[in-house]
Amino acid sequence: MRIRRLTYFDYPKLKKLISYLCTDDNDKLAKSIMEEPIGFINAMLPLSLKFKSESFILVEDKEILGLITTVKTPGNPFKINITRLIFKENLYDVGKQLVEFIVQKFGAKGATSFTVTIDECHDELFNLFINGCGFRQCASETLWKVEKPIPEKSSLHWRYAQSSDAKQISELYNSEVINMYKPSLLRDKKEFQDPIFEGLIDYYKTRYVIEENNKILGYFSITTRDNLNYILDITTNSGYDFDYNDIINVMLCEIARKKRAFYPLIKQKKYIKNAEKFGDYLKSKNYLPIQTQQILVKDFYKPVKEESAAWKVFILGENQITTN
Repeated sequence: MRIRRLTYFDYPKLKKLISYLCTDDNDKLAKSIMEEPIGFINAMLPLSLKFKSESFILVEDKEILGLITTVKTPGNPFKINITRLIFKENLYDVGKQLVEFIVQKFGAKGATSFTVTIDECHDELFNLFINGCGFRQCASETLWKVEKPIPEKSSLHWRYAQSSDAKQISELYNSEVINMYKPSLLRDKKEFQDPIFEGLIDYYKTRYVIEENNKILGYFSITTRDNLNYILDITTNSGYDFDYNDIINVMLCEIARKKRAFYPLIKQKKYIKNAEKFGDYLKSKNYLPIQTQQILVKDFYKPVKEESAAWKVFILGENQITTN
């Protein structure tokens, strides 16, 4: 067995691997992985300059047995996110080898933290990453679906965020993280700046701030990968009383200016001080919680724990959500 970077010429064999999985979107998944015409340039760059995701495969006798995809955290190349893991049925050791390969490869290049988000229903994934690979459970996030959004004009005073706001935004965000989660979830100011290669990343994000007397009291953003599903994320100073209706309406109007049909999903971060208050608001609006994801983290210096006995096939991916 050997692990190497995925190339365009692996596409036919990759389709064979994907065919083993129970999904209606196998071909789309395979093509999305292969659409990296400049991936070879990205692979040669140091962590600080990487701008695309990278995929690696485990091969035995010319057959692909597993695949893993990673991407650095925008603005912080030392935080690596595992976004996809695929392997054939009962080949647990393949998945374990791929994860350990990523930790060792990028750890040697300076990465200090590895993160993966897993749907709370996937018990096998917890066993793989926690018992098999030494990750620890950190926090969780829930996505709430807004049924039939009707944008309404808001009186909220806001403006588009600028790179010069990054320091204040990071201070606001970090101050609102509950203390027990801070060691793993604090964010550097560079993580709130626009990426250097913004036009080459596989998502589009717009950032906004609420400012009073030159002090940023609120930060919110809209993120999409497909121009159909939009993630709405809000962080506000818990010492002030904000009307979430106003903030959400600003974002809905912003999306509606460009798209007639769209599906907004509001992110509730369970590790933020006002998470419970925000959750009560979302319930009062009869929004529907459709997915809760657990955040698992591994520090590079932590030892890998022993594996468990029996495993199943599973896929960890982009957690694409169908809302229509």
